[in-house]
Amino acid sequence: MKLDVIKLDGGKAGSVELDEALFGLEPRADILHRVVRWQRNRAQAGTHKVKTRSETSYSTKKIYRQKGTGGARHGDRNAPIFRKGGIYKGPTPRSHAHDLPKKFRKLGLKHALSAKAKEGAIVVIDTAEADGKTSALAKQVKNLGWKRALIIDGAEVNENFAKAARNIDGLDVLPSVGANVYDILKRDTLVLTKAGVEALEARLK
Repeated sequence: MKLDVIKLDGGKAGSVELDEALFGLEPRADILHRVVRWQRNRAQAGTHKVKTRSETSYSTKKIYRQKGTGGARHGDRNAPIFRKGGIYKGPTPRSHAHDLPKKFRKLGLKHALSAKAKEGAIVVIDTAEADGKTSALAKQVKNLGWKRALIIDGAEVNENFAKAARNIDGLDVLPSVGANVYDILKRDTLVLTKAGVEALEARLK
């Protein structure tokens, strides 16, 4: 698959050949779904917590006598049946993460790249470099028509470019090692630098 390479100012900078094994697959929704679920579950804090009857702050005194009231038998006010009593079998802190084989995670990333290629939503740029000015980069992004874009660079992101991009709404920048299925699918446009393409091909082969 051959794509034109452009510069941030819109000028042409040659072309690049994208590997069909990474960008030419038929995207499968079930694979993408499983990888995204794995990512989101790992990111979930799992700090949800309720108080059980041993943790609520009522007296443990028996609220009324056992017999002769005509009402049901009760002990203390912490029982789950009462308002503001303890919660029975409520959520407790835990990890929501589950395992997913490395090969499957790698396959998911290939399908995410292929999905963007099939949509025609991949743009290849020469380099991601800027002078650190957000206003100048924002103008270039607007002229290129990127509204919600993810830029994937090589092994490292240019420091000035990252500084200029971080205050632009809808623009994310990641090194190639941070490329992931969820962030790729979340954005409308996937922007790869030439170094990013080489790094992804080396990582996924």
